[in-house]
Amino acid sequence: MFYSNIIEPVLSSIKTHSNRNAFYINKTSYTYKKFGECISKVRNAVKAASFLNKNVGLVINDDLETYASIFSLWLEGCGYVPLHPRWPIERCLDIVEQVGLDLILDSSRQTRYENITVLNTSLLAYTQDNLSYREGYSEDDIAYILFTSGSTGKPKGVQLTRRNIGAFMDSFWKTGITLDENDRCLQAFDMTFDVSVQSYLAPLCKGACCYTIPYGQIKYIYACSLIDQHKLTFGAMAPSMLRYLKPFFGGFDATSMKQCILTAEACPLDLMEEWYKYATNVVLYDFYGPTEATIYCTYYKLTRGGSNKTLNGIISIGKPMANVIGLILDEEGNELPCGEKGELCVAGDQVTCGYFNNPEKNAESFFMKEINGEQVRFYHTGDLCYEDEDGDIMYSGRLDHQAKIQGFRVEMGEIEYHAREFLGGCNVVCLAYDNKDGLTEIAMFIESKSQDTDKLKEYMKSKMPIYMIPSQIIFQKEFALNNNGKVDKNILKGLITL
Repeated sequence: MFYSNIIEPVLSSIKTHSNRNAFYINKTSYTYKKFGECISKVRNAVKAASFLNKNVGLVINDDLETYASIFSLWLEGCGYVPLHPRWPIERCLDIVEQVGLDLILDSSRQTRYENITVLNTSLLAYTQDNLSYREGYSEDDIAYILFTSGSTGKPKGVQLTRRNIGAFMDSFWKTGITLDENDRCLQAFDMTFDVSVQSYLAPLCKGACCYTIPYGQIKYIYACSLIDQHKLTFGAMAPSMLRYLKPFFGGFDATSMKQCILTAEACPLDLMEEWYKYATNVVLYDFYGPTEATIYCTYYKLTRGGSNKTLNGIISIGKPMANVIGLILDEEGNELPCGEKGELCVAGDQVTCGYFNNPEKNAESFFMKEINGEQVRFYHTGDLCYEDEDGDIMYSGRLDHQAKIQGFRVEMGEIEYHAREFLGGCNVVCLAYDNKDGLTEIAMFIESKSQDTDKLKEYMKSKMPIYMIPSQIIFQKEFALNNNGKVDKNILKGLITL
């Protein structure tokens, strides 16, 4: 699956479309020929390096070398572990230590990593092509490990195999989405976020051009200019990006957009209907999926001017993709009939082999269930859903203490953990809420007398990405408790300023 659905198509694009553009990065175009040469020079350097761990750190700068490094590692039988150049170094070093990385690829002018072998990919010279694919790699080899927010204060690593992403690409093309060498595609996601994998793989498999958003730019404004000036035809976006773009609808030309995926957050119908007015030729899809099921696992194709299925104004997440089994189960693991809410659980070739070196989390998140006489491994998504009479899945919210912030899944427990560490162990509760613009933010409640929050915020910024920093910090002398003796979060919610 991995070779036929990913490696072979990308190598074919390099050969067949050598003079066409593969990337447009920071106002510079790079051809498929240049991309192939960059893959070769990085691969040759990796081949010559001394390292034992087949998982290799990759500092995810927005440049050709970083994208080329991914394929260099895959061709050499390695997997990549994204390390964000703007994350606190302590968080990145924790990932390095967890995985035991002994090689990092970094195109930065000056690396932040010491006492470990670092290959500066921007300084490498091209000598000869090295794009051949050697047989003998296993479909169960790791393709990448993405670290997401963890409730213990330590990021947890989701391992995705070659089989997982090969199965994903097979499923993806069966949804009805089509691309060719004439398409111009938006890549709007950080490479620590799994939607980025689809955003670069789909264009490269079809000889299309991938347009990225540089760090330091305001994403929605830059995306708007790319769509308008470069006549982009395809892209995946979080609904929050469209919501930010909404005041500019009509101020830029979106008629070139032919296909658009909405993902990473619940998708409101009213926003999509507004987008339809200005992207007059677009076909919209709502794609859903946890990282553990490899990017997307269900999809719903919207109908322009027609009747689209919604629950509380949120568009259906549709049906499972081709290589996915999706069931709605009760707390005992029994399948529920149409219309009854339960947890969406998924299985199939797209489901991760598990969390890196985390048997406790694996035991909690995965389970076996008999399907047609066979034992099948399922993943608990933690999402409350029901299935309608047509087999379309309606999303009703989270079962646990998580939220999606700017498309990233965030554990409230991780934020609470770091706040308690700084505050000396006092009680802390974090709640997600939607502000007046419909965007998800975090409110932090501290059981303590009021104090200066500037130092607390500075400490948290040294531990976590900026999207995890609370927008509101509220002090309470004493938390109210509910009948079960637990903190009454409904009372706390009433204290949030919208």
